[in-house]
Amino acid sequence: MNTQIHDEQIWLAVGSLAVLAVVVLAVALNLAQGVMIPFVLAIFVATTVSPLVDVQVIRWGFPQWLAVTLAMISVLVIVAVLGLILILAVETVVATATEYSEDFAGLTERSLSQLRQWRIEIDQQTLGDRVRERLAGWAAAAVGTATGLLSNGAMVLIFVAFLLAGRDPHLIRSGIYAEIEAKVRSYIGTKFVLSAVTGLLVWVILAAFGLPMAGLFGLLTFLLNFIPSIGSIIATLLPLPVAMAQPWDAWRIIAVVALPGAVQMTIGNVIEPKLMGKGLELHPVVILLALTFWGLVWGVAGMVLAVPITASIRIVLVRFVTTRPIGNLLAGELPGREKPC
Repeated sequence: MNTQIHDEQIWLAVGSLAVLAVVVLAVALNLAQGVMIPFVLAIFVATTVSPLVDVQVIRWGFPQWLAVTLAMISVLVIVAVLGLILILAVETVVATATEYSEDFAGLTERSLSQLRQWRIEIDQQTLGDRVRERLAGWAAAAVGTATGLLSNGAMVLIFVAFLLAGRDPHLIRSGIYAEIEAKVRSYIGTKFVLSAVTGLLVWVILAAFGLPMAGLFGLLTFLLNFIPSIGSIIATLLPLPVAMAQPWDAWRIIAVVALPGAVQMTIGNVIEPKLMGKGLELHPVVILLALTFWGLVWGVAGMVLAVPITASIRIVLVRFVTTRPIGNLLAGELPGREKPC
């Protein structure tokens, strides 16, 4: 009995110290986000493009400096394209923010008219103004986030160049590093391609219905799709105020939301799991908690990086006997629960 109490006290102390360590680490990461965000982004970018360097050095016999240079040119091209897409999206958001906020405020006011007719004047005026102010603030925040990401691009590229230059293509990698590298590379590559396809399909669907700003919603779908679960829901609902502002019948408005939603569901829940295989082995609740934690620490960039960071942590945890239960818990495996054969 005394031994059991002693063990419980030890686990309580260890758990308390772990919580304090997480809090301290979160504060430190938040304070150092100016350097840490570009560095972590660079690690994932270098992990994704490193096979290009390996092929050039091992199979084609290129010197490493030339292979790294060609890989960096490829990264620059991709970053330039993404930068142009981001700039276009930001310019469109700024240009249409007032119109969109008016549509959203109008939708809110019409909804209040149906639900609270006995308080129409007060509720419509107050909430309508709040919606306009909030949406204008969110548009400004989006512009600031996009500007911050673009300004960090140069630092990311510098980190990527050094990481690729210091990498030995002839080294055979195994164990934890190899597993993290393979899973993160698969996740980023698959997510990028599927996000592009999803954004393109949403653009085509909305344009076919004649919805204003269809191109903007396609771009936002592509960008938001990098935020798991939450991003796709936001992207699906974004066109609703604009659709409600059009002189359309109810079925057309429903189709503008339902068809892109069906595309998101099909690609996210059917195609993506098949392409990723076992994937990153994270429970959906863990993904939501990771999005919340990293979003609080690093904002939008943290939400984009939340899944690969958490998956990497899980891979490390399951490699050690002491921390394996925590790693299994992140995968949704409860203590004492056996997998079905």
